[in-house]
Amino acid sequence: MTTNGTVAATDRSLDRSLDRSLGNASARVDWVDYAKGICIIMVVMMHSVLGVEKAAEQTGFMHYVVMFARPFRMPDFFLISGLFLSVVIDRDWRTYLDRKVMHFAYFYVLWVTIQFGFKAPSLAAEAGWAEVGRQYLVSFVQPFGTLWFIYLLPIFFIVTKLTRNVPPLMIWLIAAALESAHVTTGWYVIDEFSARFVYFYTGYVLADYVFALSDRARARPAVALLGLGLWALVNGGLVALDVSEWPVVSLALGFAGACAIIVTGTLLARAHRLGFLRFCGEHSIVIYLAFFLPMAATRTALLRLDVIPDIGLVSLIVTAAGVAGALLIWRLALAVRANFLFERPDAFWIAPKKATPALQAAE
Repeated sequence: MTTNGTVAATDRSLDRSLDRSLGNASARVDWVDYAKGICIIMVVMMHSVLGVEKAAEQTGFMHYVVMFARPFRMPDFFLISGLFLSVVIDRDWRTYLDRKVMHFAYFYVLWVTIQFGFKAPSLAAEAGWAEVGRQYLVSFVQPFGTLWFIYLLPIFFIVTKLTRNVPPLMIWLIAAALESAHVTTGWYVIDEFSARFVYFYTGYVLADYVFALSDRARARPAVALLGLGLWALVNGGLVALDVSEWPVVSLALGFAGACAIIVTGTLLARAHRLGFLRFCGEHSIVIYLAFFLPMAATRTALLRLDVIPDIGLVSLIVTAAGVAGALLIWRLALAVRANFLFERPDAFWIAPKKATPALQAAE
């Protein structure tokens, strides 16, 4: 890894990518959306499977899929989230905070309130309404439930801009050391920042190399498939041996898995297959915000009815319901003009709106 020369090269590469995207949108955007689609489905899968297994006190075949994805499920999401930061990091602070902080803060406040609205009655029955109020206030310090990702992203954006003039190698080494230290304080912000920032920062500072990897996979699909096979064997083997969480090993598997998802997204985009993954990636924020409700409702219904004996199949159905249900909620919201659930209203913008660029950052 180099220092500021790498960032400059990345900026030039992204500028060229922006230019090419005007004439060939599929050249870059498609693989990013495919990769994001895979990521968001894995996130829903993890919450669905572990939730079903906890409620049923059983383990199904989907448990092993979740365990296989554990080393790279969040690293790839954060790496992709940092890919296009070079395009916007030099904007003035007001615009930058609007796009990278207010954007996520709005959705966090809105959806943490919605989630509390659904969970408040049962929580109040157990501990009283005072405890509901206390936990709601705590959720603005300790990220709540499934929403921790959009709580953490603005922190990553701010830290990266504040350290813009620090040699990238220094920042990367510190971030890698934090990941390998497996920091555990009990405070989600510190713990997850330590575990994930290295991937986000790598996506930012080495975006040029990420795009080059995608280009090579597109040009040599047979070699890319062979690489994916070897990666799957190594990743699965280390998970089975229960060493995937060891220091340094976890870092290596996180990066290897992120590269694998990028290559997989590229190959799917090249072949124009599994378009639903691309659609999920395009609407990943919608799925992330709303999947908890259809997921929980489907899990409760299936376990109470007890009509499906295989707990793995129940987990799979709950995962599909979480993804499809979130998209249905989004469509219904648009139909009844409740756009504010998934689109930030003008009143919550602190900088002027601009036309949507041809190539958008992964959010």
